[in-house]
Order: sequence, then C-alpha cells, then structure tokens
Amino acid sequence: MHSTDMICYETYLETAEWLLMKTKHRPKVAIICGSGLGMLAETFTDQESFKYTDIPNFPKSTVSGHAGQLVFGELAGKTCVCMQGRFHMYEGYPLTKVTFPVRVFRLLGAEILIVTNAAGSIADDYNPGDFMIIKDHINMPGMAGLNPLQGPNDERFGSRFPCMSDAYDRALGKLALNISTQMDCNNLMHEGVYCYVGGPSFETIAEACLLQKFGVDAVGMSTVPEVIVARHCGLRVFGVSLITNKVTKKYDSIEVVDHESVLNIGKMRAGIFQSLIMELVGRLKLTSDEEASDLRSMITPYQVV
Repeated sequence: MHSTDMICYETYLETAEWLLMKTKHRPKVAIICGSGLGMLAETFTDQESFKYTDIPNFPKSTVSGHAGQLVFGELAGKTCVCMQGRFHMYEGYPLTKVTFPVRVFRLLGAEILIVTNAAGSIADDYNPGDFMIIKDHINMPGMAGLNPLQGPNDERFGSRFPCMSDAYDRALGKLALNISTQMDCNNLMHEGVYCYVGGPSFETIAEACLLQKFGVDAVGMSTVPEVIVARHCGLRVFGVSLITNKVTKKYDSIEVVDHESVLNIGKMRAGIFQSLIMELVGRLKLTSDEEASDLRSMITPYQVV
C-alpha cells in the first residue's frame, strides 16, 4: 500500500458530517448490497437518497447492477443506511477506498453491519438461488499482503491487531437460521465459508479445485475487506451470500458464468432476500438513542443535532 492510498481521520469525519447535515436519519444498522441485491433499499420508508458522486470523498461505483447511491430510511422499525452497490479492488480502487464507507457508517453511529453478496458455489450441494450465511472467510488477497488495515493504525477506530476469529456474529447467524425456518425456506439456507478473491475474472478450474481443498463453500470478489474494517472499528457483522452459479470444477463441463446470469438470480430471489433481511433487522437489539449519542461523542468531535 502506498502512502498516497492512506485516508486520514479528518476525511472520514468530513463525509460523516456532510451526511449528518443532509439527512435527519441517524442509522444504527448499515447494509451493503451486492450485485443484483440493491432492491432491498426500495423497501425503506421515509427515504432520503444520495448519489455516490454527490457525497464528499466517496468513490464511484462502476459495476452493472450497482445503482451507486446511499439510501437512508426506516426498515422494520430500525433506522438504516443502505449502499446500493459497493466498491471493489478490481475497479482499480485501493482497499482503503473500497472500505471507506464502513468507517463513515461507524462515525454516523452504526452498530451493526449487514453485508450481502452474489457468490459462486464451490460446495457441491449448493445450487443457484440458495443462500449461505457466512460463518467464516478466507482472505486470499490478504494472504498475499493486501489488507485494508495496512499502514499507520488510528486508535480512534480500533486496535493495531484486531481479532478475526469472531468476524461474523454467531448470534446473528443463528437468528437468521431461525428466521429462515419460520419463513419455510430453510431448504435454501446454508452456513459456510466464503473466500474473497481479487477478480474481475472468474476462477479457473484449477483454482476452484484448490479452493475446495481449502474448505471453501462459496467464492466472490467482495465483502471481506469491509468485514475486516467493520470488526476493526467495533461493528457487529452479519454476512449472507446469494449463490448465483456453480463454479466449474471439471474440464469436460460446458457451463460458463457471466455477470448477467448473476443479476437474474438476484431478481429471482429478491422477495425471499428482502423478507429475510427485514425480519432480521426487526429483531435486532440495539442501544437506545441516548446511548448511541454518547457513543458518537466518544468517537467523533462533532455534535449530533
């Protein structure tokens, strides 16, 4: 990571203050929507939306299926902020930019981050249209030295060496599994390990076979950098993947994957996905407004009005 990639605390603060001035909402839940899943924000009531291009210091989303806007509003009685589209390393952004919104959400007072993505199945018993609650991840770029926490550590966000053995909140995962049973869609639900790869090319057959030997259940090109930064700054995390394709692991296969099919699966499962997240958000236990205000004052020097 180059020094020019580093983002100072004041830059995050500038963006958070701009948003707090522009919206009446004080979100406690932040949601990042992956490819084909941004329709969740359309269910928000009392919406206020901002294009990424209008938000100070925000990157620009360039991927088809990502609307590229930040939506504030109410979902199941909770105040939320939702990213309709995220940023990726393969777009040319350094990981500090990819994860920039997460720290902004923390400064806004968010307590929980819900991350969603479209992923290919490595596990043989996963099918397109299934969901996978993420119980753990493998960070392939991280193993090669690409981590969003590289560089000087700002103690105002978190400690130098954050633990990742509890990256995904087990209580939230269990709650989601219970909800899927009540929704009678538990036949579509799995728990598994997500592997983050750089992209934008899909995996080769040899790579897919290697990932299977590593114990990977699903693979994708996002999510993990955001989760690392979220845990670094104290956010609880729930992650879920929509399985959009089976990753080819045999040389005689004629199946190929493309981004359009990924988006189509997202549309097919939109209803179940929205219901699952809405019910999960509705059951979240969050701090009171007074406690949240105290939390903001400890993290940031500005006054929330």
